[in-house]
Amino acid sequence: MQTRPKRSEVNIEDTWELETIYPTNETWEADFAKGSAMQPGLLELQGHLGDSAQRLLEALTRRDAAGDILGRLFVYAYMRLHQDSTDNTYQAMADRVTTLANDINTATAYQTPEILAIPQERLDALLTEEPRLQVYRHSLDEITRERPHILTAEMEALMAQAAELGNAPERIYEMFSTADLKLPSVRDADGNEVQLTQGNFVSHFLEGRDRDVRRTAFEAMFGTYESYRNTMAAMLGAQVKRNMFFARARHYDSSLHAALEPHNIPVSVYDNLISTVNNNLPILHRYLTLRKKLLGLDDLHMYDLYVPMVPEVEYKVSFAEAQQQIAQALAPMGEEYVSVVRRGFSSRWIDVYENEGKRSGAYSWGSHGTNPFVLLNFHDTMDGMFTLAHEMGHSMHSYFTWQTQPYPYSSYTLFVAEVASTLNEALLTHSLLQTTTDRSLRMYVINHALETFRTTLHRQTLFAEFERDMHAQAEAGEALTPESLGAIFKRLNDTYYGPVVQVDDLIANEWARIPHFYSSFYVYQYATGISASSALASQILAEGQPAVDRYLRFLQAGSSDYSINLLRDAGVDLSTPAPVQEALNSFGRYLDDLEALL
Repeated sequence: MQTRPKRSEVNIEDTWELETIYPTNETWEADFAKGSAMQPGLLELQGHLGDSAQRLLEALTRRDAAGDILGRLFVYAYMRLHQDSTDNTYQAMADRVTTLANDINTATAYQTPEILAIPQERLDALLTEEPRLQVYRHSLDEITRERPHILTAEMEALMAQAAELGNAPERIYEMFSTADLKLPSVRDADGNEVQLTQGNFVSHFLEGRDRDVRRTAFEAMFGTYESYRNTMAAMLGAQVKRNMFFARARHYDSSLHAALEPHNIPVSVYDNLISTVNNNLPILHRYLTLRKKLLGLDDLHMYDLYVPMVPEVEYKVSFAEAQQQIAQALAPMGEEYVSVVRRGFSSRWIDVYENEGKRSGAYSWGSHGTNPFVLLNFHDTMDGMFTLAHEMGHSMHSYFTWQTQPYPYSSYTLFVAEVASTLNEALLTHSLLQTTTDRSLRMYVINHALETFRTTLHRQTLFAEFERDMHAQAEAGEALTPESLGAIFKRLNDTYYGPVVQVDDLIANEWARIPHFYSSFYVYQYATGISASSALASQILAEGQPAVDRYLRFLQAGSSDYSINLLRDAGVDLSTPAPVQEALNSFGRYLDDLEALL
């Protein structure tokens, strides 16, 4: 039986070099002590922020210094934990830094309400008086814009203390799903008993040609989740109640409003996405009808949605080959961009393969003052290559932001987080289609592009609709039970897929498998992100350097302006449904291309 290696058995060149953050755990401990010692200084200026420009500047810079250290402490502890969640050392370090983060947030919680207590005329005068405060102008504007949702200093301190409790559902889910949840073994198409994992479920099983294997893996995965559905529903229900508590305490209209308003994103953007995708479902149904035809199936099931529709092409790509293909595809971005990508490949920014206890999925992470790092669970498939391109897009966004912006603007909002990642994917698709005339391979690449739209635009919008509906149900006073959560999820799958697909009953349990539901109202940004990146990639390929320059300015901007404005300056206006509609039109054009090749 094939099993995952232990962490100690993984080749070091296939692991990320977190020693560039802290060479040893002892150096982490030294910074932890330094961060802990900063807490009294953070409180010293409480009650005096409006006294002078120097007092305000000192308070903000002390906060940033603590946040800078805390960011490195946090990512080191958690990335160590994510590489092996069974390691008690890093479980303890992650717990300690989470507590420290909440302590520091509590110690600085007075700042926002105290800044709001300063009359606007006085605040403007302080900014004029001290030029070094100018760097904080946008962040201060953001605070004053959020004035209706900021509480008293005492209440803000209480809210900061409640944050650790509020993070419990996500932490419990993470530990349960990575360390305790045991998935069964499944016999693959070669007759080998293979342990089912989150990482190999799609790439090794659902993308396989053997339909019996696909069905068996599907039933094993979601049958396992069904057996834990009461526990999983309690976790997700607690996450929703957490969102409701913080939204109501801060006087937002809803949990959705609370998630979007701090980033100045209108709720209409979320609703427009869902309505635009729903209005275009006939294109999805046309694609699914073609899928059924090409697979030669009398009926299409949920476990048939991932297998490539072009059976004569077996596309295998090693990790080294994937790196080369990606660098070549990103050439339109210019020499500087590609050189940074290659540096990431050669400098151990990436933790490549699965091992026991490693977190599933993939992400790019890091902090101001570190390299970007990428967690993968790489398989030698086209999906694996595209996942690498995707995460390196995130890493480029972080890299250029950290190289350009001061600490206060060294992050970027969730709303733009998926733009750079999916733009890399769009350029990779274009490159693959430009560099092959093989009809079968072209069909295969177009199939992958269609699946990217289906899984990133349609599927993530379905998830977004699920999040909206389950929160609305809870906010209306109705309980979230395994049955009600399953009913919402099954209904949405019936709407999106039902006209063509036999929507298997077990799919009603899929909500329990999605970790992003613990980063509430995050997934919709995959859909808006691919809509924006589709437009930006087209501009880069058509215009060349002017579009590249606009895009690099966007990557360098971090959070120095509102996300809607940053994207508009780059060339895309997501305050309207137009980019989503254009992305859906692109999906239709790929479908036309595939039908023409047939």
